[in-house]
Amino acid sequence: MDIDIDRVNSYLQRLQKTITSELQQIDAGAEFETDTWQRDAGGGGRSMVLRDGAVFEQAGVNFSEVYGDNLPASATAHRPELAGRKFRAMGVSLVIHPDNPYIPTSHANVRFFVAEKPGQTPIWWFGGGFDLTPYFGFEEDCIHWHQIAKQACDPYGSERYADYKKWCDEYFYLKHRGEARGIGGLFFDDLNEPDFEQAFAFMRSVGDHYLPAYRPIVERHKNDAYGEREKEFQLYRRGRYVEFNLVYDRGTLFGLQSGGRTESILMSLPPVVNWRYNYQPETGSAEAELTDYYLKARDWLA
Repeated sequence: MDIDIDRVNSYLQRLQKTITSELQQIDAGAEFETDTWQRDAGGGGRSMVLRDGAVFEQAGVNFSEVYGDNLPASATAHRPELAGRKFRAMGVSLVIHPDNPYIPTSHANVRFFVAEKPGQTPIWWFGGGFDLTPYFGFEEDCIHWHQIAKQACDPYGSERYADYKKWCDEYFYLKHRGEARGIGGLFFDDLNEPDFEQAFAFMRSVGDHYLPAYRPIVERHKNDAYGEREKEFQLYRRGRYVEFNLVYDRGTLFGLQSGGRTESILMSLPPVVNWRYNYQPETGSAEAELTDYYLKARDWLA
């Protein structure tokens, strides 16, 4: 079966418009700034960023499609068979940093990659997922998030959710701290089975389930009262997000090494962060509960 790159491209661009439109509805009165850019080495994208809204301190939703003759080291290190092939990569990536500390930060990404060489079969795959990073934990939020993640996976095999949840837990992990970035969700990569149509359908399912997973959590907490203590803790915990994205995230590394647009790549970082040396939350506090309970890998649907 032939791959249909144009269909993937059309879906991704529609997804970006759908997500930004719905986020604007949640944050009434706020608007996304649209920035279209081109890459000297080939391709470009459209970055849409909302800043200083009543609900979202910063929300960035990127579409990009880049191509070139030489893959960066971040790609060939894990896939040496890609060396010497022309590549084309496209995807939608988003990170939402809410203002209210009781609303979690969220991340989602869906992407398609193809590498070609004359006389050889193209190498292609899909990847993506979504994950949630709370600052103050709520059981109902965690259960809802994982219920929707499971719904996205169920039509494609009983093992999908468990496998991709485990992959997410392992990927979004700060090894130097021995700590998860959040409560997980889904993460998958290198998906090219059983064929293009079914792999593409699964990628669409993940992309289409992001808003049903996140919007109810935002609506539930956007009017929660908070004070200086909660805000300071949120800003401190955002530092973990920075650490992960700059030290471990493969997408950030690929974008920078492949000559992507730096402003769009680093849009994932929070707008304001506090760093506190050797901070220890008070025993038994909600701040301590985050790491003692919510950031431990667990089956939220048990």
